[in-house]
Amino acid sequence: MVLSLERFQGKVAVVTGASAGIGKAIVEDLVKNGIIVAGLDIRAERLPELAQALSKEKGQLHGFKCDMRKEVEIKSTIQEVIKKLGNIHILVNNAGVLQSTDLINGDTEKWKITIETNMLGNLIATREVVQNMKANNTEGHIVHINSILGHTVSDFPNLNVYPATKHAITALAETLRLDFRRENLKIKITSISPGYVKTELQSASGVGELPIPPLYGPDVAEAVVYALSTAPHINVSELRIEAVGS
Repeated sequence: MVLSLERFQGKVAVVTGASAGIGKAIVEDLVKNGIIVAGLDIRAERLPELAQALSKEKGQLHGFKCDMRKEVEIKSTIQEVIKKLGNIHILVNNAGVLQSTDLINGDTEKWKITIETNMLGNLIATREVVQNMKANNTEGHIVHINSILGHTVSDFPNLNVYPATKHAITALAETLRLDFRRENLKIKITSISPGYVKTELQSASGVGELPIPPLYGPDVAEAVVYALSTAPHINVSELRIEAVGS
């Protein structure tokens, strides 16, 4: 099996949650491989600095402000990407949040933020990009950044609805694969499920770091590049990665 991103060079990829952590690492790897990346993030002010740091690479980064909880904003941003950069060949659904609360005494607003960002934002972005791929008969690739928590529930406090949203991503990825097959679309779907990844997510959520060996953003980015690099007739539907000893 020959692994290469050559067929995506000069093509457009959309990466959500692009300004930090896993998303930033994915953006860096794609740009270095000659891909034109539309980086979507609610904190878009971070993206020009990253674009400048990558300005000498083969690809390009273009930043777009987008709140993944707002359907109108997701739809308009995807259309803006298509208008400015061209038709989309890759979507990496990376945006996700974790809010520190529980299920017994839980904060409803924190549950809603997590569900709307991790599930509905993913669904809406995927639908809008797939419509563009269908209209242009694109042999594209959708990547969901999932989690080991999308397959099991770990005994760590304050995870609340987060594992449920990731279990949903597991089901949504497989349902999407079946939809693609049903409509005879040549679009791949990959769910990438890393174990604990040390990023800003833990400090931002208030959950804190976990007492196990971590992965890092570039580790997950390598998994994304691997899945995208496979031959057109190969679909890596699920990829799980964990740190040794975790």
